[in-house]
Amino acid sequence: MMSNLENIFLNKPVLITGHTGFKGSWLSIWLKELGANVIGYSLAPYTKYDNFNMCSLRNKIVDIRGDIRDSEKLEETFNTYKPEFVFHLAAQPIVRRSYENPKETYETNVMGTLNVLEAIKKCNSTKVGIMVTTDKCYENKEQSIGYKETDPMGGYDPYSSSKGCAELLISSYRNSFFNLKDYSKHGKAIASVRAGNVIGGGDWAQDRIVPDCIRAIEKCDNINIRSPHSIRPWQFVLEPLSGYILLAAKLYNEPLKYSGAWNFGPNESLNIEVKDVVNQIIESYGKGQWKDVSNEEKPHEANLLMLDCSKAKEFLGWQQALNFEETIDMTVSWYKNYDNSNMYEFCIEQIEEYIKKQKAFA
Repeated sequence: MMSNLENIFLNKPVLITGHTGFKGSWLSIWLKELGANVIGYSLAPYTKYDNFNMCSLRNKIVDIRGDIRDSEKLEETFNTYKPEFVFHLAAQPIVRRSYENPKETYETNVMGTLNVLEAIKKCNSTKVGIMVTTDKCYENKEQSIGYKETDPMGGYDPYSSSKGCAELLISSYRNSFFNLKDYSKHGKAIASVRAGNVIGGGDWAQDRIVPDCIRAIEKCDNINIRSPHSIRPWQFVLEPLSGYILLAAKLYNEPLKYSGAWNFGPNESLNIEVKDVVNQIIESYGKGQWKDVSNEEKPHEANLLMLDCSKAKEFLGWQQALNFEETIDMTVSWYKNYDNSNMYEFCIEQIEEYIKKQKAFA
């Protein structure tokens, strides 16, 4: 994929909101390697061990610290760097935190998205906007078939609801201001993208299963699991990012064909119970043990959620490249190496390894 896309992004200004975060840092590395002039706009990294810090990305891209709720600073960034591509990843991404601070969650995920859309609307240079939401944006009936892009939005908890709201907002802007019938006037193509439970190296957020496992293993503690039998669509971080990058390239070349909403989730083979993910992490790492700490009084979290990605497979030629064991092994490998490796080069090696896996499916 990298060789096919170099000409699309080469020397073009690409703005990534949330570039210091888990997915944002990986996306920054990949786009930089594709020759893009990457501009990041985000709050500070979560910990000193985050992928952004371990890869010394602040010295490799334009690194701007800002809050997407600050519309004035955000628009100033657009005016200064005039991005042609925008990848909007900045968010409050934790379900449990959304119960503790719903106001912050809605301000960040809804009004922050509004600010990004407004900045895109006002910036003449911006041609493509990839707006990242989540699989949790759907009205989840915990059904055994995957949700399609045309299924209704919803959200039980504040986080999921905020992302459903963001999707409605994106759709409204696409219809009202970026309508394809008027493309010759505004010259902008907008897509929203929805991934599954994304895992990979460099994520240290609270209340996420992989960082929780690694912290416990490093301390020789039990791994506490709140919902061992919940089923999630697990995928390695490069899986959805490859979809975002591919979609951005398609939008740049054929905006009228690819605008809209897209799912980038795993096959059914990666819809797996939490306990099985933890067991595989323990096997891959070589040590660890877990403990069931289920609590009926805990805040509600979905037990079953799956995506139907047939649209991306049919119209983009995108599909999952890694199996379950490869997904866990590539994730754990980062955590086993972050103390004593050049992690920027390590991440590039994982990207190149992933691209080879992708080509095997081409």
